[in-house]
Amino acid sequence: MNDHDHRRLGRALGLFDTDPLMGAGLPYWLPDGAVVRHTLEEYVRQAERAAGYRHVYSPVLGKRELYEISGHWDHYREDMFPPMELGAEEVVLRPSLCPHHALIYRSRSHSYRELPLRIAELGGMYRSEPSGVLGGLTRVRAIQLNDAHVFCTLEQTVDEARAALALIGRAYADLGIRASRHRLSLPGEGGRHVADPRLWRRATALLREVLDGSGIAYEEAEGEAAFYGPKIDVQITDRAGREATLSTVQIDFHQPERFNLHYVGPDGARHRPVMVHRSVIGSIERVVAHLVEEHGGAFPVWLAPVQLVVLPVSGAQEGPAAELVRRAVAAGLRAESAGPEQGSLGARVRAARLAPYQAVIGEREAAEGAASVRLRDGRRPGALPAEELVRRIAERAAARGAGLWE
Repeated sequence: MNDHDHRRLGRALGLFDTDPLMGAGLPYWLPDGAVVRHTLEEYVRQAERAAGYRHVYSPVLGKRELYEISGHWDHYREDMFPPMELGAEEVVLRPSLCPHHALIYRSRSHSYRELPLRIAELGGMYRSEPSGVLGGLTRVRAIQLNDAHVFCTLEQTVDEARAALALIGRAYADLGIRASRHRLSLPGEGGRHVADPRLWRRATALLREVLDGSGIAYEEAEGEAAFYGPKIDVQITDRAGREATLSTVQIDFHQPERFNLHYVGPDGARHRPVMVHRSVIGSIERVVAHLVEEHGGAFPVWLAPVQLVVLPVSGAQEGPAAELVRRAVAAGLRAESAGPEQGSLGARVRAARLAPYQAVIGEREAAEGAASVRLRDGRRPGALPAEELVRRIAERAAARGAGLWE
């Protein structure tokens, strides 16, 4: 296991863990891990709102009939948990959010003037993964997915898919993630795919137009498509050289037809929308695993579970330390104090080494209403007034940049 393996680091840093009584592939999040997860979720919701998405919630259960209509039951059943009997009905833990969003779209009539309609959700889904492939956060059975579906006209499809790809690129820049390659995933021989060559050709041509127009180099891969359509996969590679799909953009003509979705066009007639599936940061589990390994637990300022640790040299400075923590929290930062009861100053500095900022308050700093600043990278900018220190850290966190100091 390498030094940056997220399974070791995640447990050592108190981000997540597992318990055999909860079950394999079902990790739970500890407080610091929950902070990282919540911060990511809020980031992606904000980015989606700015891009014109509206958020919904839908249940993690659905009747078996729902997945028969969507095609999941025929083409994806071996990856689904068995149905549960509820009286005369059978319900299933959902393996995907798209059938639920199709029903949400179908629940209201729509005019062409409303399109594109962008529906997003951070929702749970479940995959019946074999025990042998489960590990850490990368292969789990309970998944929290950053998912969205755009319902649009055929003429809008390329622009919407291209905008989704651009949204993914911006998120990777903010998170410090590097895409190793882009893949156009196509059906293979004898695969579990819906049989409609005409729709496959149309969707594939549109995705090629998206990629070519975006100027992104890509490779084609047969046998990697979703069962209902081709997709653009954004691939990442971990420290051990293992490749995985993190983000996707897909064009789907199949489910709008199966669910009989329509909108009223300018001619007053009913028309079939296109469904663009897209996930900006994929599953929360996988993206956190990748970020832990990429940063070795030393997260960017805006993602760090604790952004500022205040270190009073002695008990006499605990009051000013508590006041600095109060100021930082009021400014929206995640700050805490580590007092002398936790050991020597050197021991406390070492314990807080992954926090982006440490603020040491001794007798002189307390008298001046200041703190001596230490950065995670070893730099010591010197003593700053408490107000200025909080302002600087808040600015760095808001900027979502990789740097610690100007």
